[in-house]
Amino acid sequence: MSTQTDQFLEEGPAAHQSPNELLAALQLPRQGRLYSLSVPRFTGMPVFGAHPPFDVSMYRTPAGLRGDGVKPWGEVNEVNLGYMAEVMSGTSHSGAHVDALAHMTIGDDDHWYGGAAAGTCLGDRGPTVGDGSKIPPFIRRGILLDVPGYRGINALPANEPVNAEELQAVARHQGVTITPGDVVMIRTGYMSEWPDPERMARHVTAGPDISAARWLLEQGVVAAGSDTETFEVQPAPDPGSPANPQPVHTLLLIENAIYLFESIYLEDLARDRVYEFLFVALPIKVKGATGSMLDPVAII
Repeated sequence: MSTQTDQFLEEGPAAHQSPNELLAALQLPRQGRLYSLSVPRFTGMPVFGAHPPFDVSMYRTPAGLRGDGVKPWGEVNEVNLGYMAEVMSGTSHSGAHVDALAHMTIGDDDHWYGGAAAGTCLGDRGPTVGDGSKIPPFIRRGILLDVPGYRGINALPANEPVNAEELQAVARHQGVTITPGDVVMIRTGYMSEWPDPERMARHVTAGPDISAARWLLEQGVVAAGSDTETFEVQPAPDPGSPANPQPVHTLLLIENAIYLFESIYLEDLARDRVYEFLFVALPIKVKGATGSMLDPVAII
């Protein structure tokens, strides 16, 4: 029996990995070394300006259980066993994360990838099409393009665009080739100043411009990411006509279902000049979410 959502596309090319492609990715590691691509989340951590703050607060504590007279195990507790449980609040776009296809909308009808629009596919509990529960796992060949490393600096200045020509030059300099099915990470150096907001502000929102996005699309990537909170350069140096403040998100996420990773920690990979690796990211399947927090890893 068909449902209302059957008429909409909910998956990008990353969801269609063949068994042979998966096995090829798993054969990449040779050294058995693992790199974490995230930093710890904490109350008050830096997030994109329009997002709600991330917060952790305690819901249950040993003292609170006693004070409330709560006895989870009944009357028998001679050893004074207790427990702690917390409440986390914030957006799925806190820290290292991936955007769901329903994250960005455009047009008078507020539509997103696959034909879904707010008028029919957005409820009080989030989008019903292309939401966080539909994001696939990522077990792919990963490529790092270290732009400040190529330029010989620690981090790009604030609002600095990276175009297609430079990404190609970085790839040649590093001796890597982008192939269909890859996940490409673009380092700007922004996270090198984490979590100092004043120092991070000197490098905020550098990133790829629309020409770089077109090049990534031409290479057949299934996802791309960066160490910034916006992935693409802001403000857009080439917003087009009519003006679009985020043309890269529009081209990749809304029009082509290329998943976007943001706030990915790339400093250790860059330090060790690791440019090719097995990239593993397993999203949390949450219905109605517009993305998923991650703790991705690179394995070599």
